[in-house]
Amino acid sequence: MSWTPDSGAPRADGFRARETALAPGDGPRERLTALGVEALSEAELIALLLRTGGGRRDALALAARLLQRHGGLPGLATAALPELAAEDGMGPAKSATLVAALELGRRFAVRRLRSGDPVRGPADVFRHFHPRLRDARHERFLLLLLDGRHRMLREAVVSQGTLTASLVHPREVFRPALREAAAAIVLVHNHPSGDPAPSREDQEITERLAAAGDLLGIPVLDHVVVAERGYVSLREAGLLRSGRGLGETAS
Repeated sequence: MSWTPDSGAPRADGFRARETALAPGDGPRERLTALGVEALSEAELIALLLRTGGGRRDALALAARLLQRHGGLPGLATAALPELAAEDGMGPAKSATLVAALELGRRFAVRRLRSGDPVRGPADVFRHFHPRLRDARHERFLLLLLDGRHRMLREAVVSQGTLTASLVHPREVFRPALREAAAAIVLVHNHPSGDPAPSREDQEITERLAAAGDLLGIPVLDHVVVAERGYVSLREAGLLRSGRGLGETAS
């Protein structure tokens, strides 16, 4: 015996579908209560966050328009707060709610490193940064500051924008490391193109910073390029040969 979600017809097992409890005009909140959160579409979930649509537009129509305009949920997740606030029917309060919800989803997607956690290899670095960097529209250059046993002290942002040697000058890179008395650092940056393959400039910057780290006694353990399709460790690729790598602490 077959049935459609809105027919109310019994299934082969004799039970009626849960949809029969819903009236034709019921919205996302009623569907969530009757069917569970898994049954809701992305537009319905966003509509619950927005609550109202502004003017004559209801929240569900506004949510559907946002998804269409930004290319679905991945595009919406990268939209800046001012960009969302400028949308008809949004404003600062709804935009802040939506941005906060998307960020909570990113943070829950993977366990991030915390202060005191050991960093055993580039895969740990990738898991820590990937949810935030995979959809970033611009390059960001960051650091992991580590103690002598390669445990995380904290992370630091060096620059945002197009990656050039001038933006990642050794002075800017090692300032937070000196301030935190870090024993070693890991370089991290993203490729918005989605391809993590390091460029020639990535390699030159790594060599320059590794040489500076050797002089300061704060070794560069690795440079991890993060992208949507994965990561590349310059040390694993044989492009960073000086000193020890992650997990190779002195005996």
